[in-house]
Amino acid sequence: MHANPMPNRPRSSSTARPPSQSRRRRVSGLAAGLVLLLPIALQVPTAQAQSDLRKSFPGRRVGGGTRGECSSRLLAHLVPASSVFAPGKTRYLGVLEGLSANPRPLELTFRPLSGRGTADASVASGQRRVLPASGPGITLFTLPAVKTPTVWESSYVCPEAASGPAPADPLNFVATESPPALSLLVTEASREDLAVQTALAKLKQSCGATVPRQEVGAAFGLSDLFTAQWPERIPVRCPS
Repeated sequence: MHANPMPNRPRSSSTARPPSQSRRRRVSGLAAGLVLLLPIALQVPTAQAQSDLRKSFPGRRVGGGTRGECSSRLLAHLVPASSVFAPGKTRYLGVLEGLSANPRPLELTFRPLSGRGTADASVASGQRRVLPASGPGITLFTLPAVKTPTVWESSYVCPEAASGPAPADPLNFVATESPPALSLLVTEASREDLAVQTALAKLKQSCGATVPRQEVGAAFGLSDLFTAQWPERIPVRCPS
């Protein structure tokens, strides 16, 4: 006696989906995953590119030369020793001016790093700024938000300086007798940047007052620039 064969059972609706529908679901899920990963993928090249700039940019945060009363005056950007700095949300920048018997105005210029795209309107509007002649001290100011690597160059407006166009590419910068202070502003902050941002924010609280020169030297690693001729306390200027 043979057992009756098992009758065919109807397939449930859950197992009867067309193969094409299943494939569509898998493709849709994969696309959603790629969308989530896209911002991360875009950030990695930007961070890597700025890391490379920190190693290769020929910055000089301390400017000035050895000839001429005006051009030899001490001038320093308050940035990390690498001369590359991310200003952060506060966008504070600072310069330290040295002793001088005949102070001259200070010219600040900002321009996109060559080969890194064109300047946006905010950077272009603040491309050049001239600070009035001042005695020794610190001057703080703000810059429109930096959206692309931007070269910051500072030098005194000296009567003995030869006029001429600024170098188009700081990577081809040729030193002169009185080189300007030269830094690069970026968007991705490093640990050193965060420390400088904090020090600048603290200085901002002393606008119109004075601060101990020793504190300034320690905060920015510039203690060796201060000689015995410097006053014990130096003014902090914050022009509008």
